[in-house]
Amino acid sequence: MEYGLSLGSNLEDRLENIRSACDLIADIAGIKTVEQASVYETAPVDVPKEYEHLAFLNTVVIVETDLEPANLHDRLQEIESKIGRVRSKEQNAPRLIDIDLIYATGITCNTETLILPHPRWAERRFVVEPLAEVRPDLVIDVTKGTVSDVLLSLPAE
Repeated sequence: MEYGLSLGSNLEDRLENIRSACDLIADIAGIKTVEQASVYETAPVDVPKEYEHLAFLNTVVIVETDLEPANLHDRLQEIESKIGRVRSKEQNAPRLIDIDLIYATGITCNTETLILPHPRWAERRFVVEPLAEVRPDLVIDVTKGTVSDVLLSLPAE
């Protein structure tokens, strides 16, 4: 099954955080990295004013695996912790690494800990732009069209 993962970092060595996360994802037994988008520098979205100066680096990684979504999600959270992410109760606080599951081909999921496809993927240029680079014709939500269509509908940064 194919999964789309969104990676972002806005603390310390952002590029190294993303590289480390990609390496650790590739090291998960049964995972094959299929493609990775370019790395984009983006302004933080919906963050408290004191963090607005902390720009993100973002990318999308496409992987294939037989792991179930919940199992993969748990493994990705372990990677975040290994890199040093400390979960905060503060919404959208800065982070060393953030890894989100954006979609799993042919799967929808809505549990307390995981929603697929990600409920806000189509609102976030920092997800859609790199995703359009590697999967422009992918349809995640039939009401929104292809990823390229979604990108065209978003305001320019």
